[in-house]
Amino acid sequence: MTSKIKLLTTGSGLALMMLGPTPAFAAGTASGTTITNTVTVNFQVGGVSQTASTGSNNITVDRKVAIRVQETGSTTTSVVPGQTAAVTTFTVTNDTNATIDIGLTAAQLAGGTAAHGGTDNFDVSSLGIYVDTNANGTYDAGTDTAVTYLDEVAADGVKTIFVVGNVALAQVNGDVAGINLQGQAREGGGVGAQGTVITATAGANTAGVDTVLFDTAGVVAGDAANDGKASDDDDFTVSAAVLNVYKQSRIVSDPVNGATNPKMIPGATVEYCIVVSNGAGGAAATSVNISDPLPAQTTYSSAYGIFQSGTYTGSAPSGTCNLDGVAGGSFAAGTVSGTLGTINPGTTRTLYFRATIN
Repeated sequence: MTSKIKLLTTGSGLALMMLGPTPAFAAGTASGTTITNTVTVNFQVGGVSQTASTGSNNITVDRKVAIRVQETGSTTTSVVPGQTAAVTTFTVTNDTNATIDIGLTAAQLAGGTAAHGGTDNFDVSSLGIYVDTNANGTYDAGTDTAVTYLDEVAADGVKTIFVVGNVALAQVNGDVAGINLQGQAREGGGVGAQGTVITATAGANTAGVDTVLFDTAGVVAGDAANDGKASDDDDFTVSAAVLNVYKQSRIVSDPVNGATNPKMIPGATVEYCIVVSNGAGGAAATSVNISDPLPAQTTYSSAYGIFQSGTYTGSAPSGTCNLDGVAGGSFAAGTVSGTLGTINPGTTRTLYFRATIN
């Protein structure tokens, strides 16, 4: 607020300056408000009380323009490859002591370090800005409204804004997309139409309503302090399952040697073990299903069956299947099928069965 409080002068030549209390809300006293300050002086002449003298002063509260844009939360927004409508959330606050419009712009980082320390290496597609229409704090597709500005935001008004984009299926674990949201203070007063950019009043304080820009510097290049802008950033970090699949085999027996030093001859029994490992630091892989067409030179051993979700000792593919799986799966049209369910990061699961060499 940039108003000059003048001395309050009485008919007796006395002058006092009165200070009011600090407002409890961020925006402060509304711009254009007239503050009247009146002083009363009582005195005597010859011991006789005289008519009290008064003096008053009027000041007009100027407009302090300040907006804030803040990411909600303090960590990256985790997404998965192929995710549509990935959402990061911001609040936009009007600390101006008047109703204004606030223009909104979302942009993507072009390389470099993202908000939470990762290196930006991809862009999301279909980047859009939405206001939390039903004020529930959660992005609701089809309900929350796409916007380019906030219309007629009252003093101390806070709006929740969602920046939404799609993640390509090709993105891999650890990829980072940095984004930012910037607000621009604009003139209010016209419902349904974005006002012009607010500028500061030049020169000395006037008797009317002057404008002072009072925002802090933001994260976007060119967003300096006291420029009517505000900005903050966030990032999307891909959390993907990193699956490695191996297939091992061992000979169990043959028609000549039995189980003693068997050889891979026709009639020999071979045990196949399918090994699926999920790398550490990624996401859990769910609904992991296996489909393994058998070679024409082999015959599936229905007597042995299929075993799923077994454990593994060592590092694939040089470790050992532990043969502790659960019977299940199916064999149809020459194909072994089974499921490993959910494989958490840093976990290995197996599926194994037997076949005979034709």
